[in-house]
Amino acid sequence: MSIANNIKAIILKILTKKKSIDFNLKSTNKVLMLRYDRIGDMIITTPVFRELKRVFPNIEINVLASKSNSIVLANNPNVDNVYLNNKHNFFADIPLLLKLRRERIDVCFEFDHSVVRHAILRLIIINPKKVISIKKYGRYGVNANQLDLYDYYTDSLNQSHFRDIWLNILSPYGIMPQSNKYEIFIEEVHEIQAKQYLKQFKNKLLFGINLEGAVKGKKIQYQNLNEICKGLFEINNNIHIVIIHAPEKENDILKKLEKMNLNYVTKSYRTIDILALSALIKNLDIIISPDTSIVHIASTFNKPVVSIHEDNLESYKLFAPISDLKRTIFSGNRNSIQKFSVKQLLTATKELVDLLPNESFKSQD
Repeated sequence: MSIANNIKAIILKILTKKKSIDFNLKSTNKVLMLRYDRIGDMIITTPVFRELKRVFPNIEINVLASKSNSIVLANNPNVDNVYLNNKHNFFADIPLLLKLRRERIDVCFEFDHSVVRHAILRLIIINPKKVISIKKYGRYGVNANQLDLYDYYTDSLNQSHFRDIWLNILSPYGIMPQSNKYEIFIEEVHEIQAKQYLKQFKNKLLFGINLEGAVKGKKIQYQNLNEICKGLFEINNNIHIVIIHAPEKENDILKKLEKMNLNYVTKSYRTIDILALSALIKNLDIIISPDTSIVHIASTFNKPVVSIHEDNLESYKLFAPISDLKRTIFSGNRNSIQKFSVKQLLTATKELVDLLPNESFKSQD
């Protein structure tokens, strides 16, 4: 190991040094979940909040979330307070972290699968009585279990989905989960909006196609979109395809759809947030999307989903869709979906169409 890494290892051990406190987890009053990353990660973590609240209904569950993923927790009855974190500006977060320190948090839950500085610094300031973490990879040659900051590590769950790995963070409490389903609590206004919009396509098989994710390389190109839409129409000519998009992409998609000139393809209405988008997805029949939060939203409502994934089986196992009806196709590239096969995607989609029970949207002669 280099001299630089040796110095970093020493600093890491010093920073995470703490005295052990005698505290019975069954006496927990307040917990804080560190979950300030992506939307999909928050969705996959929702079973943790529910299962902890189910067994310990009087525990106050607080979540340190990001601005983008906090909306997932709107209306969630299992979460008492949500605090917004700025992952990329630690100094801007200090007033909030000091506030959380004054809250006298009993237990912090930290979900990162490796030792990360941003989590360590926040945990040091918040100063909970105990810290529970999933089993971690080390850093700078230091094994995670050598760091005094962490009081409990969950067992390693090889070949498991993150849903089950993160649920296992409750094991120090002796909690046996009754359900691992995701939860998003849609507002009635969004449900009404989705149903009103889709009413015009009554008795048609409704596809939702999401073109891209937040990560570069997870994007369905427009030339592929044209081929996909025409292929879906060949599978079933009694369909309507809704292109799911972010508000800022609206004009770009309109231009592309005008050029495609397919009367069975339209862009979605403007969805103002994840709850509005979730209502739309809930009311569609089949979702097609790169591996991104849209796949997890579809899984939340058990919608049939065809996901497109990089050629990375390890990543797929961690984030795979969990709907009852699902298919995944893999690109020929470990870091991108650009080389995925449209033919494979259409074959996978037809398999799902054939499994759907509804007779009302059969192809028309």
